[in-house]
Amino acid sequence: MANGPITKLSVSTTKDDEEILGAQGYQLLNADLNKGTGKNRVFLWYKRECGMRPVTRIQFSFSSEMKAGLVNAGYELVNKDLNAGVGGDHIFLWYFYGNTEFDIPIVNIEVSKDAKEEPALLQDGWERLGCDLNRGAGGNYIYLWVKREKPSYISEITATADFNSDKQKFDLGFTRVDENTNRGAGGNSIYLWYRRTTDKSKALTALNVSTDFQENVRLQNEGFKKVSVNLNAGTTGNDVYAWYLNEGCESQIKVMVLLINSNAWPVYQKAGVNFVDKNLNEGNKGQAMYIAYQ
Repeated sequence: MANGPITKLSVSTTKDDEEILGAQGYQLLNADLNKGTGKNRVFLWYKRECGMRPVTRIQFSFSSEMKAGLVNAGYELVNKDLNAGVGGDHIFLWYFYGNTEFDIPIVNIEVSKDAKEEPALLQDGWERLGCDLNRGAGGNYIYLWVKREKPSYISEITATADFNSDKQKFDLGFTRVDENTNRGAGGNSIYLWYRRTTDKSKALTALNVSTDFQENVRLQNEGFKKVSVNLNAGTTGNDVYAWYLNEGCESQIKVMVLLINSNAWPVYQKAGVNFVDKNLNEGNKGQAMYIAYQ
């Protein structure tokens, strides 16, 4: 991209912030991250500076436990609550200058405020980050999307049932999908993770989910490999596992999303995005959510 990668990110929650960031040469991403709450305007700002290291990963935290791994792995915190003034979860943005083979510079960012906008972004090579930026505050489901310097693919997925290995995962080049798959279900805090590659031959080709023993057997017979963490760990619900395929001539997976907005489910399916029709909270009272991928 002619104007180079993004090198810094910031957030404004007041008019003063906006004026200061503007004066410091930041560019405004013109999308209110509190849209639909009727409260404070919150904006994201970014910089592209010549000769500076590119941002390669962005994460969010909405609990204190989510922060430790980010701090220890050397992520930069933007210390402004994205839910400022609206209640809801205290959401913070973190970014990272990575130099592993799994780090691909981010050259552009975009925000979606409606499920109907999402499939087109997905199909245009954008990667959706996992956290709803209005999480817990009502209002629209708002997501940040990134565009990378080169086409890239998901080469690996995994999951964690606590926060102990977060630093290690970040160090190994993984991105955490910042939404608890046990949301509303009690039990462990479970997060999906993925790692990217520019090497098409290493890309995963299909994802799936099992919610009972028969599905386990069927997916195994079809050559799928299982992510060993039960996505319902600690709840009374079914044992739920994610599965992946990394062979065959299916198209290579560029993006995986966790869909918690029920309006998004039919929208993604109508747009022809691969939708895994298995609720990750099968058998418990947690929030229904589904995996989709492109």
